[in-house]
Amino acid sequence: MQDHIFVKGARENNLKNIDVTIPRDKLVVMTGLSGSGKSSLAFDTIYAEGQRRYVESLSSYARMFLGQMDKPDVDYIDGLSPAISIDQKTTSKNPRSTVGTVTEIYDYFRLLWARVGVPHCPKCGKEIRQQTVDQIIDQILALPEGTRIQVLAPVVRGRKGEHTKVLEDARRGGFSRVRVDGHLYELTEEIPLEKNKKHTVEIVVDRLIVRPDIRQRLTDSVETAAGQSGGLVTVNLLREERDLQFSQNYACDDCGISIEELTPRMFSFNSPFGACPTCMGLGMQLKADPALIIPDENLSILDGAVVASGWNSIRSDGISRMYFEALAKKYHFDLRTPVKNLSPEVKKVIFYGTGEEKLELHYDQPRGKGVLHQAFEGLANNVERRYRDTQSDASRKELEEYMGECPCPACQGQRLRPEALAVTVGDMSIYRVTDLSVDRAIEFFDGLVLTETQQIIAAQILKEIRSRLRFLQSVGLGYLTLSRSSGTLSGGESQRIRLATQIGSSLMGVLYILDEPSIGLHQRDNDKLLSTLRNLRDLGNTLIVVEHDEDTMRAADYLIDIGPGAGSNGGRVVAAGTPEEVMANPDSLTGQYLSGKRSIPVPSVRRKGNGHNLIVYGAAEHNLKDIDVSIPLGTFTCVTGVSGSGKSSLVNEILYKKLGVELNRMKAHPGKHKKITGMEYLDKVVGIDQSPIGRTPRSNPATYTNLFNEIRNLFASTQEAKARGYGPGRFSFNTKGGRCEACCGDGLLKIEMHFLSDVYVPCEVCHGKRYNRETLEVRYKGKNISQVLDMTVEEALPFFAALPRIAEKLQTLMDVGLGYVKLGQSSTTLSGGEAQRVKLATELSRRSTGSTFYILDEPTTGLHAEDVKKLLEVLQRLVDGGNTVLVIEHNLDVIKSADWLIDLGPEGGVGGGEIVAVGTPEEVARCEKSYTGQYLKKVLEK
Repeated sequence: MQDHIFVKGARENNLKNIDVTIPRDKLVVMTGLSGSGKSSLAFDTIYAEGQRRYVESLSSYARMFLGQMDKPDVDYIDGLSPAISIDQKTTSKNPRSTVGTVTEIYDYFRLLWARVGVPHCPKCGKEIRQQTVDQIIDQILALPEGTRIQVLAPVVRGRKGEHTKVLEDARRGGFSRVRVDGHLYELTEEIPLEKNKKHTVEIVVDRLIVRPDIRQRLTDSVETAAGQSGGLVTVNLLREERDLQFSQNYACDDCGISIEELTPRMFSFNSPFGACPTCMGLGMQLKADPALIIPDENLSILDGAVVASGWNSIRSDGISRMYFEALAKKYHFDLRTPVKNLSPEVKKVIFYGTGEEKLELHYDQPRGKGVLHQAFEGLANNVERRYRDTQSDASRKELEEYMGECPCPACQGQRLRPEALAVTVGDMSIYRVTDLSVDRAIEFFDGLVLTETQQIIAAQILKEIRSRLRFLQSVGLGYLTLSRSSGTLSGGESQRIRLATQIGSSLMGVLYILDEPSIGLHQRDNDKLLSTLRNLRDLGNTLIVVEHDEDTMRAADYLIDIGPGAGSNGGRVVAAGTPEEVMANPDSLTGQYLSGKRSIPVPSVRRKGNGHNLIVYGAAEHNLKDIDVSIPLGTFTCVTGVSGSGKSSLVNEILYKKLGVELNRMKAHPGKHKKITGMEYLDKVVGIDQSPIGRTPRSNPATYTNLFNEIRNLFASTQEAKARGYGPGRFSFNTKGGRCEACCGDGLLKIEMHFLSDVYVPCEVCHGKRYNRETLEVRYKGKNISQVLDMTVEEALPFFAALPRIAEKLQTLMDVGLGYVKLGQSSTTLSGGEAQRVKLATELSRRSTGSTFYILDEPTTGLHAEDVKKLLEVLQRLVDGGNTVLVIEHNLDVIKSADWLIDLGPEGGVGGGEIVAVGTPEEVARCEKSYTGQYLKKVLEK
């Protein structure tokens, strides 16, 4: 086998026809400025080709489901292995996805509880045994006399397929009817079943009326049904349209409850056989939240305190006004009184209604006037009822703004049916074990005592569970619980979970491509991650890691520096070799930072702030231990701490949401805390995260920053446009008029190829320019609108230098290091870090009030040390304008540049949530208890 991967003539995106040689079975790090072409080489070229070759080797039937990948723009790649990419796209926001399901540990849990679990009665808690036919008969005969029933044999339960053989066997067995998915059919008729849908097929064995003299016939029917379905019998009560389930397997005599044979799907909250029927396995229900219906209790009802749709009109002839006036009259309160001053009893009536009591409603409308007597259901109950009843997605979305999640009342957030929750292993239900942290779960399974038979059955399952839990621990995720929803994980956590899953699969000879696995990881946990990457390499795999982290670059076997600049100035290999060889290369910017020839200076002066503080009292969201945190306003403050220490809970869940509600009239539910003081010194809060700036190819940096409006106005003001009567709308590619109608302004046409991947070809009419010929004839300084959108920010700046409104916006994009991005570049092609910097540039271009509170979550994601330097200049400029900047960060260059640090910890999860140290970077560096301080000390001493 070759010991190198050879890439010849790579031209994807901005790559300049480069040749690269990458050693196999080594840890290879690719680095370079943001936008230099690292991801284009690693993901869009090497991974794309590896994946494409794998998919090409499959049958056309399998390819139909997988979809085809485009061939990257490269001459050839040699020595390629099967490729697996572990990128930093945030994980699934699906509420059904948890840490346990993503890592597949929960699948092993389900198997373990199904095979060695001890079932108990969900009502009385008694351990239960299997039922006999006589016990089943006694329970059926206990039904009221005259009850019409049919005895069914469930032969297929929730399985995909056409099930023709099952139906044919039933026909041959002499049965005449069958119930499929709740509908009755004659077996003589054609029963078409969709192959890819799950079906339940039950043979109708007998139809009876309950009377004392049917015992013998009923016994025969039950035995026949049990024989057909492996011990299960369904009795359908015809008039009530409900089913009773019986099993020769497990039942509680005292409570008359039967449960089916234990199977893994019974413990799945994503299956109708295991999920709690009330919340369908989500563990949560949406309930109307009084704090969202009336967000500002300082207002009175007549001042518009109620914002929920349908109740927010206070016109004198409105229906809502009629109800409120009737409530005020009956319960003796004034509609001008601020809501906070109303009694708890009155608030309860406003939100939850008058019950059976009726109000006297006086109406006076064009159709007539009169008096009605009607009960009031309450604002919260009304919102919930309308949410349940509506068929409109738009209405549902609107009503969701006034609702919050709360644990399901039936399963208390445990997601499963009572029967599944009553099965124990080591006296613990499956939910209680998933609710343990990874560290605690390892202790539970190491101390698990089983009988000899159970040990034989469970040996292999337990081996898999223990090894997978240890892999999660090894990538620094021991603080996570397996029941934690995937949507609440950070990008770094989700990537390391996928990394742990890959190590657990123990593959060899694979090419792994990782995108900044150190994101969100404290320096202390970096060592664990690096040893994990080395273990993966030592199994016989090749690792290509796109990374800017200094420790990872120094640990690499081979380092490739792409550059020298970004965008069209990048796309070349500047240096390649061992870290030492790259450091010795004078052309490599990365090498200069690694060798210490270049560095980000420590500020000579730390700001003291403007004398005011924003203080959070009693922060207790997630793992925060009821802490009080003070943030000096007018400073650059950094919140630090190991992964899982509570940084996001404090900053994003409590601070950002509370400030958003109070200052921006945002609809949100702040995390648990007592109060926040000092908000009167701020006028708005700006949260800049890494979510995409747009989800369609029509969105781009020019549209997001409002730059495009200015450019369209400029083109509309030219002599040619005025002569033709063109307004700004003529230069939009989103509306009819100026755009090319053949491609609807996309510039591309999608051609569906069915077995091959969809091909996007430039539009034959406009040749990818998006506009029609007449619009393109209008020029400004010799360029038409399409050519302007094709310019990079760097090219556009001198072009528009004479126009301050446009030049200022372009300058802010340059300042945040996005000079290489094209004005019309589709936002779907921007990375999380780039999207965050477009948002930052947009905020910078707005007029600063000097009282804004900026919150950034790991702004250095995807940034090279040179880019970090530019970013810090921008952030310091914001603070110099009197604003406050608060960042969550692990990057030591940012931490050492802050005026004030708040270090949380000392550990992650339950071991965190406390304040370890606060003060200037120098003061925190002297704190021996602080892990951040220990690493910061080395940087400050350099």
